Amino acid sequence: MAQLTCPECGTAVQGDYLLPALSRLDGEDQQFALAFILHSGSLKEMARIYGVSYPTVRNRLDDLIAGLSAIIESQEQDAEAAGGAAKEGAGATRDGAGAARDDDDVGGEDADAAGNDE
Repeated sequence: MAQLTCPECGTAVQGDYLLPALSRLDGEDQQFALAFILHSGSLKEMARIYGVSYPTVRNRLDDLIAGLSAIIESQEQDAEAAGGAAKEGAGATRDGAGAARDDDDVGGEDADAAGNDE
């Protein structure tokens, strides 16, 4: 179960949901990713900032990419597993409600779109 807490007011949100991939990185990796983005992806600049060699920064970035790839793959597997269970539980009620809503939306949008295109 994931929990997020606002550092300013202390409000907590708790539940079974997937956090964005970047949020699942540890603090150091988040800071590295942020610095990399803010410096336009320049490995040379990152090496200067961190005081390490270009190959060291490249290796760190490769490790970060591998970590994010694993997180995304895990999230996709979790979503597929949860999606299959949700579809089985929702059944025909969900399909019927969706069909009626889709018909209403399409009619209104088509009428507006037809009037604007002419």
